[in-house]
Amino acid sequence: MANMRFAVGLQRLIPFLGYHHILMFLIAAGIILLSLLLAGCSSTSPGIPNIFLMSLYYENYPPTFDPAQVDPGVTTAIANIVGQAQLEVRVGYFGICVNADGGSFLCSNNASSLASQVSVDQDPLNLIWVASTFKDSIVFPYLIIVAIVLAFICFILLATFPGWHEETDERGSERDVKPFPSRPVSQVALALIFVASVFVLVSVLWQHTASVAASTIAQDLGNGSVKSGVGTTAMILGWFGFALFIIVTIGLLVMILSISLLDRLTDD
Repeated sequence: MANMRFAVGLQRLIPFLGYHHILMFLIAAGIILLSLLLAGCSSTSPGIPNIFLMSLYYENYPPTFDPAQVDPGVTTAIANIVGQAQLEVRVGYFGICVNADGGSFLCSNNASSLASQVSVDQDPLNLIWVASTFKDSIVFPYLIIVAIVLAFICFILLATFPGWHEETDERGSERDVKPFPSRPVSQVALALIFVASVFVLVSVLWQHTASVAASTIAQDLGNGSVKSGVGTTAMILGWFGFALFIIVTIGLLVMILSISLLDRLTDD
């Protein structure tokens, strides 16, 4: 009985879902993904430490030798300094997470407080300081923040679009009518989501390029003792958020062009 009521309610609701409601859903999904991206490594909440831009960790492995190395033997000295350290540090937009002994992560936006909880033997090469320098000097989250704000304003503008309502015609019969949305409001919404998409694209490209470059350099400097990686989850969140905003941009553009075409046909 409950399933029947749900099915009937859904059948009544679907006809009143407009095109703009789908766009609003996509914007909301994009905002959520980008917000999760910004929240990475900001707390020890479940899953948050796994959202990181770059990770650095101690691990003994065969070093890479190359003719361009002036002193290949330095890898032995570094390995002696590192000893049995197994600390891992992850960097997000607004925080750093540290796992000193293979247990749980400690997360904070203050690298000094994290360093005070770690002994010299656990971080002999100052990876926490390196991660803090990367976060403070290279990571730039503010384009994504502006993009989220612009997308939210676009969401509000889409919420003002008229929906289905009943009107009485000349013969006294009721019919469902949905007026066209305001063209200026549609154009402003399109401009906002387009700019937001560009900002997200620049930020994600910046994030990816900077993370790959920094992780490669850090691993080369700690050749044989330090490894690094780029956060896959953070990359997925960023690119999916950009894809959703682009879909909304194309959807709004198609809607505006379609309404303009219908206006021309009716005028003719």
